[in-house]
Amino acid sequence: MHPSEMFSQAAKRNYRVIRMQTEGLTNEDSLIQPPVQGNCLNWVLGHIIYHRGLILKLLGDSPNWPEEQLLRYQRESEPVLGSSEDVLTLTQLLSLLDQSQEQITAALQNTSTEALETVVNKRTIEEQLAGLQWHETYHMGQLELLRQLTGKNDKVI
Repeated sequence: MHPSEMFSQAAKRNYRVIRMQTEGLTNEDSLIQPPVQGNCLNWVLGHIIYHRGLILKLLGDSPNWPEEQLLRYQRESEPVLGSSEDVLTLTQLLSLLDQSQEQITAALQNTSTEALETVVNKRTIEEQLAGLQWHETYHMGQLELLRQLTGKNDKVI
């Protein structure tokens, strides 16, 4: 299997699971803070999308959204503790997730093995994509627990 096809399949799987974990949730649900150190679903989802923008840049594309919208969700940013001007709604975040999925799929279709072998910042693009995919999967696991905090007593996957 071509490496870009492998990354594409993983991105599709991750997208599907994220959509399943957020199905039926409200914006208020997404802002519920866990009772332990961590962050709410809103921040985790925004953080995933922020990093999908980094994936697009590695693939030679740029996000179709203003990047400053997601600066709020960078690593080590302050927790999202409720609605404010710098916090996107769940609907806005899911729209950006949809856009990111379309863009990543298209970008990977146009990415050659040679391009993936290009070294940027001492690591190949393929190695960096693998790391970012692991990072996304890590945060997807948090979504399952954050969904349960909303009172949904279900098993999504």
